[in-house]
Amino acid sequence: MNIHKVTFTALAAMAVTLSVAMLVSSLATPVQAKITPGTPGTPPSCTNGGGHQPGGQQPNCRGQGLTQDPGTPGTPATNPAGHAPPGQQ
Repeated sequence: MNIHKVTFTALAAMAVTLSVAMLVSSLATPVQAKITPGTPGTPPSCTNGGGHQPGGQQPNCRGQGLTQDPGTPGTPATNPAGHAPPGQQ
């Protein structure tokens, strides 16, 4: 019976030591993924004959001497593997 107590105590001590080692290592080196931010695009806009944007919100850029300026698409944020992070298209 004395052998079982020694074995259990040794296993319990190893389990505690391993748990403490894992906790210390996880706190010592926090892992942070480096996310490279993307660049925002520009939305479409309207210009008038003088090259200026007309005041107010324009429902469309047709007629009244307005010209549609196409917007530019942005680039998505990427992680170190070169992919967009989850939840981003």
